[in-house]
Amino acid sequence: MLQFAHPWFLLLLLLVPPMIYWHLRKGSQAGATLRYSNVEAVKKVKRAQIGWAKHLLFGMRVLVVVLLVLGLARPQSGRTEEQINTEGIDIVIALDISGSMRAVDFKPKNRIEAAKEVAARFIKGRTSDRIGLVVFAAESYTQCPLTLDYGILLHFLKQVDVGLVKDGTAIGLGIANAVNRLRYSTAKSKVIILLTDGRNNAGEVDPITAARIAKALGVRIYTIGVGTRGNALYPVDDPFFGRRYVSMPVEIDEDLLREIARETGGRYFRATDTAALERIFDEIGRLEKTKIEIKHYVRYKELFVRFLLPAFAILLLEIVLANTRFRKLP
Repeated sequence: MLQFAHPWFLLLLLLVPPMIYWHLRKGSQAGATLRYSNVEAVKKVKRAQIGWAKHLLFGMRVLVVVLLVLGLARPQSGRTEEQINTEGIDIVIALDISGSMRAVDFKPKNRIEAAKEVAARFIKGRTSDRIGLVVFAAESYTQCPLTLDYGILLHFLKQVDVGLVKDGTAIGLGIANAVNRLRYSTAKSKVIILLTDGRNNAGEVDPITAARIAKALGVRIYTIGVGTRGNALYPVDDPFFGRRYVSMPVEIDEDLLREIARETGGRYFRATDTAALERIFDEIGRLEKTKIEIKHYVRYKELFVRFLLPAFAILLLEIVLANTRFRKLP
């Protein structure tokens, strides 16, 4: 991008057409460089065919004027740049991996596979947020600490499966472990997304107590009850008849999940199928937007030297030629 800091100097270029007109009008009547009292002897000498020289010298003068005017107008080249400041969010996904997550009411996948798939899309949709992964059943452990490396996080998420730890549903332990991951976070927004399909029936930590600790540390919890309403088919591996599916009632402690969300300023959602789970994650994504501030600015580089130096060089050359090779005699 090219611009002029003092564009009004460009009005001086209006003097160029009158200069050209005057030069053409005056023609060969310009004064001589050398003067003699008697030029009769010189007139007898055959003139050299260098009439073009006066036009060359004049053209050099015009070029000098144009370059000087452009230099005075201070040409500048600009480069547009932008500075992006992001205010990231620290998010921990706490995922229930108890045996009941194998229920196949999220056809064609079971609950754990559907949750992993939707969570993976959620992770890929973030940009500058640190995200971690905590899993829990009867016990809880950190599958991946807070990280910006979404590739490694997705790798660890893919490895998650039911049966990695003792069966049970320790919601309090899951929350406590996730809160511990955020304990030293300096992010302005700290979030836990808790997915479970059952009731708290294991662990030493009470879920409400864990929620109050989260609140004290400024952590907001979004709870998601995963499972259809009514009954769902659960796989049962029979040593004699192999795997079979048994219809069992879906028991999600929605009152507890609502209380956890309310205590921390979050929200409770119920996901009865994969599409609903996707909508829930999309809504959480909208609620927890990363603040992005973009500042545009332009860096300018002064270019007047590129015009003034050639102008002085051409002017010097014109003076030398006018008084040597193209000197005019009477």
